[in-house]
Amino acid sequence: MNKRWTIDKIKEFVEKNSESKLLTTEYHGFSQKLLFKCACGNNFEKPFKKFKDNHQRKCEVCQPPKSSR
Repeated sequence: MNKRWTIDKIKEFVEKNSESKLLTTEYHGFSQKLLFKCACGNNFEKPFKKFKDNHQRKCEVCQPPKSSR
């Protein structure tokens, strides 16, 4: 079953599964980049799909991008 994500459900997911905070207040779909605040204080943008499925839950300083193969 396909789960419909709302901004409130996303905010709840972020609070339970990371140290980051969601700053975006509206959600318009999976391709939209959302604004987050990392535990270190840096702001970063990621689509929710990457945040949720790829565990990219910190800023680029705390969690540098993986090098390509």
